[in-house]
Parts: sequence; C-alpha cells; structure tokens
Amino acid sequence: MSTAATRTAGPDHLWSVDEHLDDILATVRPLEPIELQLLDAQGCVLVEDITVPVSLPPFDNSSMDGYAVRVTDVAGASEEFPAVLTVIGDVAAGQAEPLHVGPGETARIMTGAPLPPGAEAVVPVEWTDGGLGGGPVTGMRARSQAPEAAGGHVHVYRSAEARAHVRAKGSDVKAGDRALDAGTILGPPQIALLAAIGRGTVRVRPRPRVVVMSTGSELVQPDEQLGDGQIYDSNSFALTAAARDAGAIAYRVGAVADDAETLRDTIEDQLVRADLLVTTGGVSVGAYDVVKEALSSVGDEDEEGAGIDFRKLAMQPGKPQGFGSIGPDHIPLLALPGNPVSSYVSFELFVRPAIRALMGLDDVHRPTVRATLTTDRALASPKGRRQFLRGTYADGKVTPVGGAGSHLVAALALADALIVVPEDVESVEPGTEVQVVLLG
Repeated sequence: MSTAATRTAGPDHLWSVDEHLDDILATVRPLEPIELQLLDAQGCVLVEDITVPVSLPPFDNSSMDGYAVRVTDVAGASEEFPAVLTVIGDVAAGQAEPLHVGPGETARIMTGAPLPPGAEAVVPVEWTDGGLGGGPVTGMRARSQAPEAAGGHVHVYRSAEARAHVRAKGSDVKAGDRALDAGTILGPPQIALLAAIGRGTVRVRPRPRVVVMSTGSELVQPDEQLGDGQIYDSNSFALTAAARDAGAIAYRVGAVADDAETLRDTIEDQLVRADLLVTTGGVSVGAYDVVKEALSSVGDEDEEGAGIDFRKLAMQPGKPQGFGSIGPDHIPLLALPGNPVSSYVSFELFVRPAIRALMGLDDVHRPTVRATLTTDRALASPKGRRQFLRGTYADGKVTPVGGAGSHLVAALALADALIVVPEDVESVEPGTEVQVVLLG
C-alpha cells in the first residue's frame, strides 16, 4: 500500500472507522470493463449509455385477439344492429405482408400482429361472433356460425374508437431514446430491455471475484463431528454469502489451520482467481494470530507498495483489522477479526463497500436512516468507540436484538439493521433518535 494515511499512521495509531474505510476506498479501483453476452452480464454494472436503435414496439400492433376494422364501418354497431364485415384473411404475429383493409372489410388479427394498412382499430373477438377462442360477451344472444378465414362475414356488436386496442409504434421507447444509463446494475428487467432493442452483448465492469477463507485449527466444517474444543466454521459461509449478496462472484475456501506457511501458500494459490481476498480470524494479539504472522512481512518479498497493515480501530465490535495488497498484481486483502459478529459487521462496513467500488458503483454504502430507539433500558457504549449494535427496524423505530457480545450469532440472524452509537456517546436512552444502517 502507498496511501498517505498508511504512511503517516504509526503502529500505535487508533484508526477511526471513517479513516479505515477512506483508506480502503482510496486504494481499491474499479475493474476494467469487458464485453459480455447478455446473460453473462447479469449483476454487472454498465459502463456505457445505451441508446435505443429501434422503437418499441417497432410497428403499430394489436393488444388483443380480434378483428382489425375501420372506425366508420363499426360506428353505431350494437346487439340489435351489428356491423357485418367481410373477412379478408388473417394477420398473425410475424406476418411479413399484411393485408389491406378496405371499406366494409376486416382482417382477423392475433395479439402482437401488425395493424394492417387501412385498419384504424381492433375490436376484441368477444365483441363479435368470430369465436377466436373467447366466448361471446356475457348477456349477448347466441351468435351465428363463425366465419371462414377469408370470404366469410363477421358480426360486430360494439363500435370502436380510433386506435382502440392498438399498441402504438414507439409507445414503449422511441428510437434515439436513452434506454439505460452508465452505472446501471443489470438485473432481469434490464436484460430484457437490452434483448428487446437487439443488443446481444454489452460493455460492463465484471462482477468482482472474492475469495473468502477463515483461519483457526479449532474450526470444523458443517456435517462433520465436533471434537473437544472445536467449533463449526460459520464465518466463511456468512462472508461468502454476504459477498454474493453484494454482487460478487464469491469462492469459499475451507478453514486454514493455525500455520503461517500453510496460510501463505493457500493465499498464493487463490490469487489467480481473486480480485479481492478476505480472511477472518488471526488478526489480534494472541499467540496464534496466524494471519498477522503470515502476512506482516509480505511487502518485503512482493513488489514495491504491497503489504498488509494491521490496525486497531475505534469501534466495537471489530477493533483488530488488517488491510493491504498482496502479489504482483496488488490484489486487495482485508483481514477481519474472527468472532462471528465482529466479522460480519466488519464485512458490512469495509468489505461490502470495497466490492461495490470494484464494480464501479458511485454509491457503495448501505442506506442509513434516523429511527427512534425502542428498548426498556438505556444502551451503554464504550467511550471513544463507535459501537454497532444489532437491531430490527420497522416504521421509523429500531429495537436492539441480543447483547453487545461479538459471539452472538443467533441474535445476528434476527437483525436487519445496525444501530450506530457515536464515539462520544456512552449511553443512549429509550426514545432517542439514532442512526441506523439498513442491512436488508
């Protein structure tokens, strides 16, 4: 790393949440754009404005199964005095040479088919005795036998105004209109629009590839038998899911034992498929803090500017953090604490914005709101630390769930928000308005 903040911060510097995040976002750069097929571009961010080359729909077409008519020919039509028109043929969707509807004539038309020349409106089949799969209008008397496709006649029992049941050319978008702006995330509706205007490929920033690994010899994979002193590895699952939720292509690596050489080898093996590396565990001051041991001196061996800086942040949970870059391509690496709540909160505050920055998004943050704290007692917060408490938010109110402990996974599963208590606040009374980060 080579940011100004890193160069000037000493080893005893207590970083604020904002300083740490600013350092990350100053280092992480959006991925280079590539051209992708539409379905491969889902979830990616556009890097170009998309202009409509052809109007949608590209021609006037019917919104109903029915009959294409001239307005004067059905004026005054009723149950008692129906208009009788000669059927000159059928107009189907995709038909290249539509019929011409003259005075006293009609063409049977299908939904989506082009309105034939001479016709001004469409009367639904239910208004006729045509029998195109729909029954007559409720209350109408029995109809005569359905007409032949051409040469027969059809009775029309209602009048129609000009353009009735007609989708006008360009009524969706017109040629030359801007369909999508650069910076748009491509979801299913956007993919549909691109296909509808004839775009088979699109230029986007690819979804970041994020590799997640947890460390600790005590970790066991789900479905395996727990031994004495062992726990199941939940962090790598939580963070991989969170990375996917943020828009990344995420790869989960099995837990790495507390061995520095093994961890370094594992990380080096993963560099080939990573735009961002995330580790969890081993970043505090314990005897087996393997991530610090493995990566503290990595800058001595890699290209100039690489290296991992381990820090203390003025926050709870999540005080120990690591950030830097590794390998010849300077792949960003965020080292998170190992307690489950600390790990997840750190992801939301630091890793998720980094992923969104790699995607090239302007707004990388979760939405925040002000909400009234609903609780039966005051919330305590350590002086000089920004605290993030789990909560549930609804209708302008937020309620804490669980306690402040960084191991309370069950409470975390119930939360859809983080309650933010500033560094200079040591107690928050019920009814106080607080800042809330929305996670859902």
